[in-house]
Amino acid sequence: MILSAAIRFALLCSLCEAATNTVVASPIKASSIKAPSVDPTAPVARTDSNSRTAHDQLLEKAKKGRIDVYFVGDSITRRWGATDYPDFLVNWKRNFHGWNAANFGWGGDTIQNILWRLKNGELDKVNPKVIVIMAGTNNVGTVDPTADDETKVADIEKGLKAVLDVCHEKAPEAVVILMGITPRNDKQAFMTIINKVNERIEQFAGKRVRFLSINDKLADKEGKFLEGMSPDRLHLSAKGYQVWADALKPLFKELLGPPGKDDLAPPPTGDPSAADRTATPTKK
Repeated sequence: MILSAAIRFALLCSLCEAATNTVVASPIKASSIKAPSVDPTAPVARTDSNSRTAHDQLLEKAKKGRIDVYFVGDSITRRWGATDYPDFLVNWKRNFHGWNAANFGWGGDTIQNILWRLKNGELDKVNPKVIVIMAGTNNVGTVDPTADDETKVADIEKGLKAVLDVCHEKAPEAVVILMGITPRNDKQAFMTIINKVNERIEQFAGKRVRFLSINDKLADKEGKFLEGMSPDRLHLSAKGYQVWADALKPLFKELLGPPGKDDLAPPPTGDPSAADRTATPTKK
């Protein structure tokens, strides 16, 4: 029987990931990650139960408090303001208290997964003044291995443009800070794609979009992380998050003014499975 193109593509992605031991920007098992769809602008839902629970929690979070700064992305975003990463949460509060910042990152998300979440309620009626997008590294790590670099770069560019479009649709008054994709050191070829994508998406900057790259502060000219910036060649350490905060705060001051004395953002959330593990007694 002749396999369809979609099935052949899925098999190729699975074989490539197993062969290269690619690092995925997520604390979640790789089996729960949705590979990017052929269309980089097509929303794709995460179907694992943990992601569905997290989505429900984020829907509730979006209805609470006051959110002036809305962060969205994958685990590089999520870990910063998450209850299951208490050291990073301390850093988050120290840097953003008074700006009413809320974190809507979710580990393992591709651009298509983020599009689905934004289109399915997580940004509805929030009306933030600033949106910070950090997305794309999981597309870099899971693209079709048979595609050439130009196709990979163009697909990620199109996907990020779609994220910008839905943010402007849902929050037309917001200024979007589009982050450059941060370095990956698990495979050197990824840096070529990342650098090309960042060059392309910088062109999206305009009246309602600011482009911000912190890669020159995180890594050397070859894209290798500087000492202490990453614990695993992909995610950020507390030192790396401070670099990101130092780059964001001048923009927040420009767009929002100085932080207030009180913070009205909704309480932070975390990985639902982490809460389950904490609640379950360890067997002796």
